[in-house]
Amino acid sequence: MSISQASLTLDEAPYRQRSEFRRGVAASTPVLLGIVPYALVLGAQAAQKGLSVAEVPLMTGMNFAGGSEFAAIQLWTSPPHILLIAAITLLVNSRHFLMGAALAPFLRELPLRKVFPALFLMCDESWALGLADARQRAAAGLNPAFSLPYYAGTALPFYLAWVAFTTTGAALGPVLGNVEDYGFAMAFPAVFLVLMRGMWKGFAAARPWLVSLVVAALTYLIIPGAWYVAAGALSGLVAAYMFSGDQA
Repeated sequence: MSISQASLTLDEAPYRQRSEFRRGVAASTPVLLGIVPYALVLGAQAAQKGLSVAEVPLMTGMNFAGGSEFAAIQLWTSPPHILLIAAITLLVNSRHFLMGAALAPFLRELPLRKVFPALFLMCDESWALGLADARQRAAAGLNPAFSLPYYAGTALPFYLAWVAFTTTGAALGPVLGNVEDYGFAMAFPAVFLVLMRGMWKGFAAARPWLVSLVVAALTYLIIPGAWYVAAGALSGLVAAYMFSGDQA
């Protein structure tokens, strides 16, 4: 490569990174609009449980995992049952072990100073978009397969929007009353149905999802409280492990 070609490549690098970041933002925008309603719902529920407008962004910013935050708020009492909330949070967030393992082959060449922030910002939506893009790039022979700027373009908007709109929900919650009356809660399962459709690989691969759904539904009907969250998460993990041999 000549000096002029090398210079051109270096000059193009920041442009390519900005282009990949914009591509990630564009890919995340339709799903991003879907998380706004249930971020408002979570913030309003947290305010109704007694959390202040300052405490809500601390919770959602430091524990960036909507499912466990909803579970924690449902279990919140005064004083809170810390050990129970911590255990439920661990179980609900345990899916991140599998999500991180799925991304690990694509993150292997990145330095840890980039891997750790990427994993901190990982949520269901950014993980699904980032993994799908990495697989497409790998199939097309692009190297590296994992585009960190693209992933940042998907993950950062989710993080910022989640913290901002949960805080907004906490501020508006006392005024709006029960925000679930507006139908906002439907956005939560709707977004996950869209993500599941994008990751669908046939019934065999979806068996852990079905097991988790059935166990969670039965637990909800039989056992009072939020134990259905833990039951669904744990049964899904066990099913994924048991069925993993069939996928080999």
